[in-house]
Amino acid sequence: MLLLRCVSWLLALAVLSGPSAWAQTFGPVAPEGEPGRQQQWLVPSTEPGIPAHALLYRPAGDGPFPLALIAHASTQNPLRRAQMPQPSYTALARELVARGYAVLVPERLGHGRTGGPYVEDQGGCADANYERSGRATAAQILRALTFMREQPFVAKRRALVIGHSAGGWGALALADQQPFVAGIIVFAAGRGGHADDVPERVCADERLRETAGIFGRNARVPVTWLVAANDSYFPPALSRWLADAFKSAGGRTDFEVLPSYGDEGHWLIEHTAGVALAVEVLARALAASRSTRFTRPD
Repeated sequence: MLLLRCVSWLLALAVLSGPSAWAQTFGPVAPEGEPGRQQQWLVPSTEPGIPAHALLYRPAGDGPFPLALIAHASTQNPLRRAQMPQPSYTALARELVARGYAVLVPERLGHGRTGGPYVEDQGGCADANYERSGRATAAQILRALTFMREQPFVAKRRALVIGHSAGGWGALALADQQPFVAGIIVFAAGRGGHADDVPERVCADERLRETAGIFGRNARVPVTWLVAANDSYFPPALSRWLADAFKSAGGRTDFEVLPSYGDEGHWLIEHTAGVALAVEVLARALAASRSTRFTRPD
């Protein structure tokens, strides 16, 4: 089995580096490692010809496993985006793999190794377009989800989307669309935080709240909305304000404040000790997603 896996990734790498590399090939581009059979993949982005770099984790065996996709945070600063290391969310992925999920962490357009245009740009601080940026993030999440559902080791239904910060904002924009997404979990969802690098200052917060209501208006997927007590990007009071707007418009959401983490709770979900603070609420959200009843056919 190990030999076959090594041969498969070597063949994929040969195709990518050979004369026909222009004909984009997606899938594994490195052997499996640890933890959780961690493996480098290329998956489609929303930009033709630009693959998204991704990390895949999965349990032992052939599956099919329910899929969890983790959508990473972002920044409006182009230099910081270009220098971003590939997001891994290793501790969170390890927790999900232990619960039977295959986990994909795709790096979106305009970030790190994936590069390409930054399609989720929100614009200037005063006139930020939070709906456009959220929908662009959601489209990239959906593109990766759709591709992964075609893999034989991935279950066709009951996918889970977990979003962090701007990735969480994009996940909220997905709540009104997908019948095969059974649950959404967001950590400090939002955009425009740390405006001008000032903690607890958010660009056009009223626009952010209005857009949360837009995303909630036709939402079909239940959302678990989490934030650390010491998050200075989207503090608990602001996050609750956004979650209430989402819920008042028709969305289903459970809001919870997690304990403080370190000096800055915004990054809680990227670290082992932070994930430990969220394990109980994650378990409840995962159980709820497994019992979700779909109202529309696949």
